[in-house]
Amino acid sequence: MKSRVSGSRCILLVPLAFAASAANAHCVVGARFFPATLTVDDPCVADELSLPTIAGFKNGDDPSTRQLDIEAEFSKRVTDSFGISLATAWTQLSPSGASRVDGFQNLEASFKYQFLTAPARELVMSGALVVEFSHTGSSSVGAESFSVYTPTLYAGQGLGGLPDDMRMARPLALTGQIGYSIPSKSSITSFDPDSGETTKELNPQFLTYGGSLQYSMPYLKSNVVDLGLPEFFNHLVPIVEFQFQTPVANYKGSGIGTTGTVTPGVIWIGRSFQVGLEAIIPVNRASGTGVGVIAQLHFYLDDLFPTGIGKPIFGSAAASARSPFGN
Repeated sequence: MKSRVSGSRCILLVPLAFAASAANAHCVVGARFFPATLTVDDPCVADELSLPTIAGFKNGDDPSTRQLDIEAEFSKRVTDSFGISLATAWTQLSPSGASRVDGFQNLEASFKYQFLTAPARELVMSGALVVEFSHTGSSSVGAESFSVYTPTLYAGQGLGGLPDDMRMARPLALTGQIGYSIPSKSSITSFDPDSGETTKELNPQFLTYGGSLQYSMPYLKSNVVDLGLPEFFNHLVPIVEFQFQTPVANYKGSGIGTTGTVTPGVIWIGRSFQVGLEAIIPVNRASGTGVGVIAQLHFYLDDLFPTGIGKPIFGSAAASARSPFGN
């Protein structure tokens, strides 16, 4: 699941044998299954549907406003390694002492290529161009009048290769992403007819970055040790996600600084769907006030419709590589 909240140039040298590995259905890399995350994006291409993702929190406005977001995202593989995602969100703002305002945010699309899959090392990487399209949402809820282009690099790394004396840490995995957002307009000029004054508002360029730390109970049972826990617990992935954005250009004098959230929670993985629930903790006042909550219902379309919408447009239907426990 790609975050709405949302540079560096990375040079990666990898053995050619890894680059030749094919992408799997879902985000399966060897024995590792990376679940779809709620506030950052996972590092794979897949046929998936997040419907709905619901978030309630108090935003960073001054004074802080209660905000409700209801989002849907559809992801489709064009080939085994290239996919497109479309996301839209309906927002309701409830300012203190004022009427509620609601409307849609701008439509967002992601064009992602999974260029590295190394099953033996539980390593996966992909790159994407994320585009927010101007004039597709309502300015009353903060949808911008300009487009934003964000080239982004994603990575996922499982720790299944740890030595025997650290085997209980093998279910751990890390995902990360880093991007650079570029607005289509460097500034917006507005005219106040009452005062006759013209104002110019800068549109900063941001470094966007985040990731997750997750502990897979399905991986623990299937690949490390069966603790004899009730079956419900064998489907859980405790997780902490984090996401930040820092202005890096065209922001001097605007008073804008780093904002972000940390979202601890848990994901329950089923055969054809997963359910996630996380708390939203702002890292500073500009990011929000209090603790919010985000919940998501996410469907694996390649399991639900393996010979139809769940297979790549150009490619063959692939059977799920996950075990009954999600790996």
